[in-house]
Amino acid sequence: MENIIQTIAIYALPVLFAITVHEAAHAYAAKYYGDKTAWMLGRVTLNPINHIDPIGTILMPLLLYIATSGTFLFGYAKPVPVRIGNLRNPKRSMMWVALAGPASNFVMAWIWGAALHLLRAMDVQETFFLDMCQGGILVNVVMFAFNLFPLPPLDGGRILVGLLPMRQALAVSRIEPWGFFIVMGLVLLGILSTLWMKPVMAVSLFVLRLLWSPFSVFF
Repeated sequence: MENIIQTIAIYALPVLFAITVHEAAHAYAAKYYGDKTAWMLGRVTLNPINHIDPIGTILMPLLLYIATSGTFLFGYAKPVPVRIGNLRNPKRSMMWVALAGPASNFVMAWIWGAALHLLRAMDVQETFFLDMCQGGILVNVVMFAFNLFPLPPLDGGRILVGLLPMRQALAVSRIEPWGFFIVMGLVLLGILSTLWMKPVMAVSLFVLRLLWSPFSVFF
């Protein structure tokens, strides 16, 4: 139980930042491309209270972590409302709005990694802060990869809809009402992890290591 509490303490801040920045990025992108719905609801903010769903963001992940000893986690934030008809170019703009969330997680992963390099350069020995930075990298890379899975209602599905010709885009968008259940099935069967998460995470970490390489030169 002590290890579980310590792990929760290490990951709490990275998870909070990852979710908050992800949702704020969606809201900002929607406003930028013409839809002020999320902005009027106060979602273009880094205040986590505006993005947290008490059940999906806190209670569900916490109970799953304790019940499965950390082997299975799932959670969600309050979805950012986007009125597609308000966007200047609905099909194309929605693609960029969807991409903004995962892109913010990739940037956050880089920031946590940069912080880790700086702490090591300053010879910081406190494992709590070092572990938190490593947790921040992992959390954001996981969110980046998971949300890019090309199936609605995930961000990757909406990006795919924006890239496809209209007829194929409409066909993919019709999957959305059942998309959540399909994704959960793929997660529980281990298919999503094996065929998508691991490869995408591996490529993401490879790119991040390249982006962190200047720190090795200066520190």
